[in-house]
Amino acid sequence: WWCCCAYGFGRIGRLVFRYAWDDPNLEIVHVNDVCSLQSAAYLIKYDSVHGTWGKEVEEVEEEGQDKGFTVDGTLVTFSRESDFTKVDFAAMGVEMVMECTGQFVKVKALQPYFDVCGVKRVVVSAPVKEAGALNVVLGCNHQKLSDDIPLVTNASCTTNCLAPVVKVIKETFGIKHGCITTIHDVTGTQTLVDMPNTKKTDLRRARSGMLNLCPTSTGSATAIVEIYPELKNKLNGLAVRVPLLNASLTDCVFEVETPTTVEEVNAALKAASLEGPLKGILGFETKPLVSTDYTNDTRSCIIDALSTQVIDGTMVKIYAWYDNECGYSKRMAELCNIVAAKYITKTEP
Repeated sequence: WWCCCAYGFGRIGRLVFRYAWDDPNLEIVHVNDVCSLQSAAYLIKYDSVHGTWGKEVEEVEEEGQDKGFTVDGTLVTFSRESDFTKVDFAAMGVEMVMECTGQFVKVKALQPYFDVCGVKRVVVSAPVKEAGALNVVLGCNHQKLSDDIPLVTNASCTTNCLAPVVKVIKETFGIKHGCITTIHDVTGTQTLVDMPNTKKTDLRRARSGMLNLCPTSTGSATAIVEIYPELKNKLNGLAVRVPLLNASLTDCVFEVETPTTVEEVNAALKAASLEGPLKGILGFETKPLVSTDYTNDTRSCIIDALSTQVIDGTMVKIYAWYDNECGYSKRMAELCNIVAAKYITKTEP
């Protein structure tokens, strides 16, 4: 096993922690977040959407000071530093950081992890769209991982949903151009009631996330260029935030190069879900399911086969479901395993 730290313990940080904890090759020794230890220990155990974690979690104090929490008796130390360079990663033997704050998305901002803190690898839970970082979608471009790029990201949840669809359609029929709309659940960047939003400049996110359909931006379509550079300026999209807590849907529309049919499109997507690099990542569903049926589904995207359409031979419309928290977090835990195995311990992931 190898030592790692979860820096940032929000929705994604906690789910990545849960999945990584069950990986025998990963040892999480430390968590940092600006929240209290009491909140961290409580929220890792209890989750309104994904259920109660089947582990015993207890807070630990030492000489009246917060020390950390235990998971089934194993201690995880805890700190509340807003400046990650003040965390003594070296003393804890931390070799890899799971960077889940969502705050650091520039190479310059992340570089001190290596230069000051001395960690070997950093995996970020948000895209970093600059040279010096590699944005990875497992099943699509993980072969680009190399010893020369210690800073990698798990892209975004919607990019993880979209990229497998793009891969199949691009390789089977060719893509001239396209656009997507993600029907996306509320996140912490929105407000519960109408009030000024300090996290985003988008005024619509200042309106109640519990009452409104909220058109907003998504970087997922343009971020596909980080995965497939040949699609630059050919894909774009928008998001509509909806008053639900979990399970989102991406509406993908492509103008393809080779005329096709609904049957051919679904056959290609089904085949990719059953074997090859997308097995276990891409799903294919023929039952008339709805969003709640996909809560806790750890696949990156699941094709709603009943909704596939082809208009005039070359316009293809596909619905892809995803648990925007679980699927993404599971991929990030797997990416951490791969990165640590290949480039720290030099073993097979």
